[in-house]
Amino acid sequence: MQRQFEEGTTLDRFIFETTSEHADATGQFATLLKQVALASRLVSARVNRAGLAGMLGATGEMNVQGEYVQKLDTYANECFKRALEHPGVCAAILSEEDEEATLTPDRFHSGRYIFCMDPLDGSSNIDVNATIGTIFGVFRRRSEEGSQATDTDILQPGTEMMAAGYVVYGSGTVLVLAVNGQVNGFTLDPMVGEFFLSHPDIRLAPKAKTYSVNEAYAYTWDEKLRTYVDDIKRSNEGWRARYIGSLVADFHRNLIKGGVFMYPATTSNPEGKLRLLYEAFPLAYVAEAAGGAASNGHTRILNVDPTALHARTPLIIGNIENVQEIEAVLT
Repeated sequence: MQRQFEEGTTLDRFIFETTSEHADATGQFATLLKQVALASRLVSARVNRAGLAGMLGATGEMNVQGEYVQKLDTYANECFKRALEHPGVCAAILSEEDEEATLTPDRFHSGRYIFCMDPLDGSSNIDVNATIGTIFGVFRRRSEEGSQATDTDILQPGTEMMAAGYVVYGSGTVLVLAVNGQVNGFTLDPMVGEFFLSHPDIRLAPKAKTYSVNEAYAYTWDEKLRTYVDDIKRSNEGWRARYIGSLVADFHRNLIKGGVFMYPATTSNPEGKLRLLYEAFPLAYVAEAAGGAASNGHTRILNVDPTALHARTPLIIGNIENVQEIEAVLT
């Protein structure tokens, strides 16, 4: 049975009470979540003073995705890796910014979890002060704890994910965590440096009337999807379009208010654009835990087997009936 928590509960208390219910609890999972919260606070502080700290702008380098790396990308990536590599809880850390998985150094214990992350989603929006965030997911390793992580640990289907979440750095810093089949949101109080429960037991209604998609690329979509979007715009059913242009920000808005986000396949990216392991999988896990759904347009996202560290996918995610409706259109 899911435990209910009151607003104002600290994240530390939530982690303690949630993880203590695990029969095989060793403290590693609790430690991992606390280190994620620590790194989130550090990144939040740096984001809030980026202009003063000389952290605006690009580094002049490109990452493995072919995207220009922002200074805050590098900071966030290193911040999360440094927070997670030494406590002995992770065997490997997978990041959008790194070409290969970062294995736990030999001087530290190789723990039982695999951590996937997009350390700073939407970083192209940093210089204009738009909302950005961190996306993360957690797998349990398949090989023996204490040994070096293997490819079978790293490339697991989304059905094996055991926790996921994201952090939004906006007007406030909000950490949303999906664990044990429940989604809760915690807002950082910068005066005391602690996250407090602000959005308990987030649930998505079966259907919403909001859609989020970059319609500038409509000419590159499947014709059936173009027709669907045109039809709902012409309908008198009260549909609204809301698009921020930052995956984590768009998803967060739809999770709280209801809506479906689409990043479909295009003629230039038939395999999709979003990364499967550290964008689509974690957000799909959150959506399903909240009663929603996530699909690549044909298949449940969490059922997909990743074939490469940086595998990409189309993504349709949000209220379950909306996702099912779009799947039916594309089939």
